[in-house]
Amino acid sequence: MKMLIGGEWKTAASGGEMEVINPATWEKVGVVPQGGQDDVGAAVDAASEACSGWAALPPVERGKILFRTAALVREEVGRLAAMLVAEQGKPLREATDEVRGFAHVLEYYAGLSSSLYGESINTRLYGRIIVEKRPLGVCAGIIPWNMPVMIAGWKIGPALTAGNTMVLKPASTTPLTTLAIGDLFLKAGLPAGVLNIVTGPGETVGEALVTHPEVRKVSFTGEIGTGRHVAETAAQTMKHVSLELGGSDPMIVCDDADLEVAAAGAAAGRFYNCGQTCTAVKRVYVFSEVAERFRELLTEKTRAFTIGNGMEKRVRMGPLNNAAGLERIEAVVEDVRDEAEILTGGTRPEGKGFFYEPTLLAGLPADAPVLSEEVFGPVLPVVEVEDLDEAVEAANSTRYGLGASIWTKDLGRAERGCQDLEAGIVWVNQHIKVPPETPFGGVKWSGTGRENGVHALERYTEEKALLIRP
Repeated sequence: MKMLIGGEWKTAASGGEMEVINPATWEKVGVVPQGGQDDVGAAVDAASEACSGWAALPPVERGKILFRTAALVREEVGRLAAMLVAEQGKPLREATDEVRGFAHVLEYYAGLSSSLYGESINTRLYGRIIVEKRPLGVCAGIIPWNMPVMIAGWKIGPALTAGNTMVLKPASTTPLTTLAIGDLFLKAGLPAGVLNIVTGPGETVGEALVTHPEVRKVSFTGEIGTGRHVAETAAQTMKHVSLELGGSDPMIVCDDADLEVAAAGAAAGRFYNCGQTCTAVKRVYVFSEVAERFRELLTEKTRAFTIGNGMEKRVRMGPLNNAAGLERIEAVVEDVRDEAEILTGGTRPEGKGFFYEPTLLAGLPADAPVLSEEVFGPVLPVVEVEDLDEAVEAANSTRYGLGASIWTKDLGRAERGCQDLEAGIVWVNQHIKVPPETPFGGVKWSGTGRENGVHALERYTEEKALLIRP
């Protein structure tokens, strides 16, 4: 496959290529260009040239193109989902849901396209004040490998609806489905240059996007270290920046919770996408009165997970996406093996693929890194607490603040959890779901800005004030 630049499919200026590997089989499933600074320059030039025409198009007309793209994605969902399984590793059901979710996001923003209003204020002293909301211009979207299709939608949808153009950089291990969707945008009638997709390493393609003077906004999803670098670098040219930098999401299980439902929620919320989800349940705090029963239920549900190639029937968990991720998970478990109780899992199956068994840990010391840092894989620690005060204090004791959940039948406890948990999103008796209407992002070191909802749409615009005296 080739890169999408200015409505045309192109190879890298350097001629370099990158292989895409199936994480379940280690087989090559595709080859894409290894783009660089010259390719980014060409893409930004194309996006800049397309800016005025796209912004001048009535918002409803822009929405129609998004609606048509969404329809084409739904028609191709089988092909796109299989492609996503091959490059990312997740089970086919999850991949299908993600592709459909992308279409849903486009439909949501297309529906908002007729609601892009400014403000008009009449004053006696100064006359009429008009506040316009104008597109920023060329925006850059840098997407990760864990949810590459959905997160692409979170960035493309509001950016294009608001009248911006975009240069998108997919992760090097998962570019194929994003490129295929780019082709569907063209078939839906998207003008050349409005959406460009440049493949290549972050240190070259990503860096070139963040430093390019004509890029007005960078929306980045990834880990903290890279996010800090993006923020520092983008500040040199006064870019708008939104950062979603992951989390160490706590789940609190109170003594009045439905333990069967909570255990199922913990297993699904942790081992979905092999635990490689920013909003996944990363640690569980359960009241001591019900801890033993909860661990039994959670262990039973975790052992029921079938792992394997995502295209195989009845597989509930695929491999980790890459070798580095597998090595990190192995290191996490080895670091606590001598002091923790491993309730289930804790080993890597023999054979090909970046597989690791879904793993539950108990009896950890309070200062164990697995309880404070983001663990991006199928490992879940379970910690006993005496009451809600202790649970909330422990839940808030990290630098992260992306998501959190509280499981209880008590409305007062639920309300307190929503108020006191330091997170950008708090769920009650559920976890991990983020519909497109919901503003999504973190507090503390989990990032700045928001994806989704009208809140994301507004962040792809800037206000211009007009004062008119008759």
